[in-house]
Amino acid sequence: MSTHNIDEDTLTARINEVAEEAGVFAFAHARDIDTGVEVGFNSDAPTATASVFKVPVLVEYVRQVAAGELDPATRIRVSPAEATLGPTGLSVFSDDADWSLRDIATSMITVSDNAATDIVTGLVTVDRVNATMRELGLPGTQLTGDCALIFEEIARDLAAAGIGTIDGMASVDYETAATFTAATPEKTNRTTPREAASLLQQIWTDAAAPAEACAEARRILGLQVWPHRLSSGFPRDDVKISGKTGTIGLVRNEIGVVEFPGGKRHAIAVFLRGKTLQSRNPAADRAIGDIARLLSDALG
Repeated sequence: MSTHNIDEDTLTARINEVAEEAGVFAFAHARDIDTGVEVGFNSDAPTATASVFKVPVLVEYVRQVAAGELDPATRIRVSPAEATLGPTGLSVFSDDADWSLRDIATSMITVSDNAATDIVTGLVTVDRVNATMRELGLPGTQLTGDCALIFEEIARDLAAAGIGTIDGMASVDYETAATFTAATPEKTNRTTPREAASLLQQIWTDAAAPAEACAEARRILGLQVWPHRLSSGFPRDDVKISGKTGTIGLVRNEIGVVEFPGGKRHAIAVFLRGKTLQSRNPAADRAIGDIARLLSDALG
């Protein structure tokens, strides 16, 4: 871990303090997009992505569009009866919807739409996403499946714990939840903080895909609606934040790019693992912003 303007021990101590106060384990990394200077905290630990896996899917989508394999204007009929479970977007629609593939990919990121995600993932395929991550030098970033698979695994784990349906998730004790497949990096969609920051850097420098494809990925990531995690560390309207959150069970994440008025651009990835099972956790959300700010300040 190299740092600017703050010594390594002090940075580590401050991040530890934030994590302890929020009741979480933290894994984080930040990189100056233009200089390559980087700082981190448990940077190379495998981490469960939750919905952050939608960023690798987005990258593969824009690459296949650029290659002419997919047409973003293609109309897709979505039926609620076939939509993947989720709290937003097409997942909660009551009527059939007719959307373009481009808008479905946009909804995948902007409101973390699980139904949209599984449509895009089905088209680009998990194998192609994983092959692209390896090509980009990110071997620790791997998908095991889509949102539907994650929910199937949760349902199996709940059944094994004697809980009938996914609606019973709130009644799971911490020790049981910690063993769930969706919370175990080695068994689910995963990355590392360093690799997540690297992927963002490659998107912002047109290295992840052709320039027009990376521009489309940046456009979509810039539209994410959730303002409460990374943004809490940078509470200024002249700072642009583009990114993707992820939340499931004990897992609470956000990766994104913070762009400052002076031109500095920091790719930041913060992954948290809770010490309690708590769906609404503003202290943990705030910790993501606090840790991101500490890392960004250390970059200078």
